[in-house]
Amino acid sequence: MTDTDEEGRPVPPVETDSGLPLEPYYTDGTVAPWPPPGEHPFTRGVRADGYRPRLWTMRQYAGFGSAEQTNERFHYLLRAGQTGLSVAFDLPTQMGYDSDDPVAHGEVGKVGVAIDSIEDMELLTRGIPQDRVTTSMTINAPASILLLLYELAAESKGIPSSVLGGTIQNDILKEYAARGTYIFPPRPSMRLVTDTFAYCAERLPRWNTISISGYHMREAGATAQQEIAFTLSNGIAYVQAAVDAGLHVEDFAPRLSFFFNVSNDFFEEVAKFRAARAIWAGVMRERFAATSARSQALRFHAQTSGASLTAQQPLNNVVRVAIQALAAVAGGTQSLHTNSYDEALALPSEQAAEIALRTQQVVASESGAANVADPLGGAYLVESLTHRLIDESRDLMRRVDELGGAVRAIESGFYQQQIQDSAYRHQQLVEAGERVIVGVNRFTETSQRPIEILQVGAEQEEAQVVRVRRLRAARDQAPVDRALDALRRGAEGDANLLPLLRDGLLARATVGEVCGALRDVFGVYRPSSAL
Repeated sequence: MTDTDEEGRPVPPVETDSGLPLEPYYTDGTVAPWPPPGEHPFTRGVRADGYRPRLWTMRQYAGFGSAEQTNERFHYLLRAGQTGLSVAFDLPTQMGYDSDDPVAHGEVGKVGVAIDSIEDMELLTRGIPQDRVTTSMTINAPASILLLLYELAAESKGIPSSVLGGTIQNDILKEYAARGTYIFPPRPSMRLVTDTFAYCAERLPRWNTISISGYHMREAGATAQQEIAFTLSNGIAYVQAAVDAGLHVEDFAPRLSFFFNVSNDFFEEVAKFRAARAIWAGVMRERFAATSARSQALRFHAQTSGASLTAQQPLNNVVRVAIQALAAVAGGTQSLHTNSYDEALALPSEQAAEIALRTQQVVASESGAANVADPLGGAYLVESLTHRLIDESRDLMRRVDELGGAVRAIESGFYQQQIQDSAYRHQQLVEAGERVIVGVNRFTETSQRPIEILQVGAEQEEAQVVRVRRLRAARDQAPVDRALDALRRGAEGDANLLPLLRDGLLARATVGEVCGALRDVFGVYRPSSAL
């Protein structure tokens, strides 16, 4: 049988470098007791033909300084062969503050791009074909707001929202457990998440409305089984909240996506992705009665581990990232970001970002890993690890259920304590030399020279402050005030908040102003001192 691409055109046979023909996947019931790739529970992958019709989306996380600077980096990466954009926002934007707010001083543009208004988003996407390039935005508490700005920027180019593709992280639960960029308390935050599900089901049908993230929990010290269990438990909470809000599971479940870390233990990481798919497929079919394959199949973005990168001997990070990228591909990721070797020191330089992208391209084009779905399926070690991770992750998920679900488990500090205990055990092993970190606690002599790092100067913050103040001075204030008043009233009721947020942003309200209006009603989250 001749293979065909997505348009039905014949494609040449896939072979090894030495001319050995390769099947789309391999099976042996004695060692790999799973259905083939593309079949429930999707342990072996969500597609029967793996990456043959289409490689994973290659995304490089980028964002620093101003919208203009980040736009230049986007265009550079697209010219270098990147196939999707991924936006990093600065801390003030992530926390819902404008660049001229006193709270933002010293942080504007430092760990991502500063976006205060529709004008900034239009600059960020200038020259970007939003109808052809998908964009991932790592934003959580104000995720709905940044999505609306992206939609409005597309509409200003004449691009309808119905064709926009991409992802917002929009995973607020893990912020309380591991990362800390929350604004509102958990329950109104969950309302914003489900309001976004409903809005996108109607207006942005191609948009992934959430990227349920284990990445940051793993970075904080979680084990592989904790990453699976807490991520999927959070996913259950989001699905249940959407169902409780009156949404039909088949209408929103196909647009759910997940976001996992890829760490250094190659075989465990491959097994982790397989285990997560198997568990989630069972949850969706048995717990939520989802019947379609797209509602049951776990699709995920992977990012190589930032916590594994070292400031000592930073060029060693190129090797770490390559191993991690290969694990993500062997585990069947749909999208991948490879970290730059200098990220333990600063924002990625242009050269470092290029090498990170080239790493993905080498894995795709030269390693052979993309030629066969689930290439390690049937390996005794990988199959054993897959089953162990399934069992131990399910045990943890049962404990979360016994506590009342993800929200209550987080409110009680269960996630946080489990992750802290794991992080402590890891650090003890490193300090005792029982877990080797090359260049840090062993093999420390080096001839590597210091590398140049990217720096964002204070003048960038000054320019952004001037820009946001100029916008406020030039706009008609009355429509802004009316829109913010309407938003406050809507927050006090139960209407979907995204149309009200959209009205405010369209009137030139800033990110800080619309978040401020919601703070007036929802308040802000203060973690328990016991945590």
